[in-house]
Amino acid sequence: MIGLIIAIILFNFIAFKTNKRLTANQIVHSWIFTIAFHLIFDLIIEFKYEGYWYFDKKVDWIDLLPHTVLLTSVIIMFLNWYPFKSKIIKQILHIIFWVIGIVLYEAIALLPEPWGYFSYGWWNLWYSAIIDPILLLIVLGYYKWICKLENMLFY
Repeated sequence: MIGLIIAIILFNFIAFKTNKRLTANQIVHSWIFTIAFHLIFDLIIEFKYEGYWYFDKKVDWIDLLPHTVLLTSVIIMFLNWYPFKSKIIKQILHIIFWVIGIVLYEAIALLPEPWGYFSYGWWNLWYSAIIDPILLLIVLGYYKWICKLENMLFY
């Protein structure tokens, strides 16, 4: 629990202090999409198949913290620092960097209480390393769509 609280405070501080690209509208859209997408994914993997869980296997109020305010700040940082106008290799390296960071953070979250709060059933870090780039690309595609819709509003 201590690790989760430290991460929430640190990640949100960094996300909002370093944001230079995302508008308030884009942040809200990214925030809501990330929460919804995270909850849908977790409904299947966490609750239906018991691949992993936060704190314990049952649904509890404390589970709202990682679902609503942890990953959302990570997505804001990912989008803010994404090299949209760079060559494809730099964009790929950016995604790889973030996947490595997310997997390393997940490994830390697996530590025993009070630092950790995450547990595995049949899931493992390799599954995360494979799935995370796909999830980041989906978020990236959603962000680009929101930007396109915003641009349509001004014409």
